[in-house]
Amino acid sequence: MKVSAKEIPLVALFTALTALGAFITIPIGEVPITLQSLFVLLSGLILGPKLGALSQILYIVLGLIGVPIFANLSGGFQYIVKPSFGFLMGFIFAAYVTGKIAHSEGEVSAIKIWIGSLMGTLVIYLFGIPYMYYILNLIMAKNLSFTAVLNMGCILFLPGDTLKWIFTSLIATKIIPLLKRVGLSIN
Repeated sequence: MKVSAKEIPLVALFTALTALGAFITIPIGEVPITLQSLFVLLSGLILGPKLGALSQILYIVLGLIGVPIFANLSGGFQYIVKPSFGFLMGFIFAAYVTGKIAHSEGEVSAIKIWIGSLMGTLVIYLFGIPYMYYILNLIMAKNLSFTAVLNMGCILFLPGDTLKWIFTSLIATKIIPLLKRVGLSIN
């Protein structure tokens, strides 16, 4: 994938915004509440599928090499055995899916933005919940049911993630046309 000089700072911006979202943390158990998913969705919506995913790959690589940009100012390769790491892996695919849906078939529309944001949110859960179940039960030997993991990794977060889905969709429906008008649109 070729990235232009105009796109590099935008990718870096969304990597930094995702890191900033990790610093705003409410610890409530194995997975803290953060604003990361808000910026993940926006990366896909504003940058498109490939650049949005690239911004999240960069975020995860930086965290894994030790830059303390994950939740609770943590980082390092050992983070892969944290119950929340599956959600981070889901960020890459969520940004891609969100951007792919929003930017499909020509013009970006409000309905595609709303659907893309919703699907991106679901993708984060699709990666996060099974990974969390695996780590908690097979690595940490907590012997939790899938329902218990679903409650602590999904149900608890639904109100906040619903607000983030609505907020990102509203923001993107305003920002994307504005970026096109001033010539900063990626697609």
